[in-house]
Amino acid sequence: MKIAGIGFRKSATTQSLRCALDMAGGVQGLQALATIADKAGAPAIIELGVQLNLPVRAIDRQDLQLQSTLTVSEKVDSVVGVGSVSEAAALAACGPGSRLIGARAVSTDRLATAAIAVSETMT
Repeated sequence: MKIAGIGFRKSATTQSLRCALDMAGGVQGLQALATIADKAGAPAIIELGVQLNLPVRAIDRQDLQLQSTLTVSEKVDSVVGVGSVSEAAALAACGPGSRLIGARAVSTDRLATAAIAVSETMT
């Protein structure tokens, strides 16, 4: 399984999300996108899911907080309680035994981040 976690500001566009995703490793082999449940219905991520023909998984804040991330944003940590929404969402959606293929990537406009997790098991 291979899932991309996406974190983003309210003002992020679909292009912002796609830029972060491309910088994180691209879309090849992805089976889903994942983000914090509060933003799973945002137009930018819904549109990205449609463009890529991928489902968007909504991850509860509590499930994000159970994940250990490679990077820590102090602002995100103070608001969400996790170092990186994109990294935590990817790991939570991928399930037990998953691992990040790298630290989160930040879009050039700095409005979105993306991280990709892989796992040998299906969730």
